[in-house]
Amino acid sequence: MSETAPRATKAVIPAAGFATRFLPVTKAIPKELLPIVDKPVLQYIVEEAAAAGADDVTLVTAPGKDAMIDYFDARADLDNALKAKGKDAMLAKVKAPETIAEMTAIRQGGAKGLGHAVGRAASHVGDEPFAVLLGDEWCHLDDKLLPRMIDLQSETGGIVLALIEVPEDQVSRYGVAAVEATDAEDIVRVTGLVEKPAIEDAPSNLILIGRYVLPGAIFPVLDRTEPGSGGEIQLTDAMEAMRANGTPVHAVVFRGRRYDTGEPVAYLQTLVELASERDDLPGFNAWLREFSATLD
Repeated sequence: MSETAPRATKAVIPAAGFATRFLPVTKAIPKELLPIVDKPVLQYIVEEAAAAGADDVTLVTAPGKDAMIDYFDARADLDNALKAKGKDAMLAKVKAPETIAEMTAIRQGGAKGLGHAVGRAASHVGDEPFAVLLGDEWCHLDDKLLPRMIDLQSETGGIVLALIEVPEDQVSRYGVAAVEATDAEDIVRVTGLVEKPAIEDAPSNLILIGRYVLPGAIFPVLDRTEPGSGGEIQLTDAMEAMRANGTPVHAVVFRGRRYDTGEPVAYLQTLVELASERDDLPGFNAWLREFSATLD
C-alpha cells in the first residue's frame, strides 16, 4: 500500500467512436450529445468526473465531433438574447456547462480501440493517476462510485476498476474479472482480466463497466500493447499486462444507480426513467401511465 500516492484530478473521456447503432443521427450529432430531455449525456459524465474532484477533463474526439467542445464554450449571442428577454433561469442553465470543468480536446487519429484512445491523452495527463469515464454511461452522483474508486487508487497506487454483476449468459459481451474477496464488502482484488470470453471460459459474472482509475504508468504499456480482440488495442490487455507484472488491481463492486445510453433501447429506458423523475414536465407521468396501459 502507498500512503502518499496522489489523488486523481484528471479525467479522460474517450468519445471518438462512430456510434453506428445510432446512425443516421450520429452522422451529424455526436452520440455523447444525445439529449436526456434538455441535457446531453456528456454533461452528466463531466459532472460525475468533476464531482469526484477530477475536473481537468480531456475529451478524445474524432472529425465531425467538435460540437462536444462547443457545448462547453460560452455563446455570447445566445446569452445576450436570453438576457434581453429576461429569461434568467434559462440563461443559468445555458451557462452552467461552462463552469463544470476545464475541458481539453484531442483527436484520436483513427478508430484503433479504447486502449489507443486512452493512450492519446498521455501528453496531457503525464505521470499522474487519472480517471477514465466512457462516454455512454454514468452513475448517480449520490452513489459516489468514482470518489470511492479515486480514494482506493490513492491508497493502493495501482489500478482500480468498477464491476457489476450480470447474468452468466451475458458475460461474453464484456470484459470479465476473476476476483478474490477483501476485508471490505464492496472491494475485491482482481486476479485476472479477459475480454469477451466464451460463457464457459468466463472466470466470474462480474463485468467491467466504463469507469477506471489508472496510474500514469499505464501509458508506456499501452504503447507496447498489440491489437487484440476485434483487431483493436484493448485497454483490458494493457491492464492485464500490468497486473501480471505486479501492479495491484482492485475493483469496486457497484450496486448503485447506473444509466446506460450505449444502444437505442438502453438510451430510451434512461430517457424515460429520468424524465419521469422531473417535476418540471407536467403531465408526462400521467401520459406515461396511460400509454403503458395500452401496451401488451
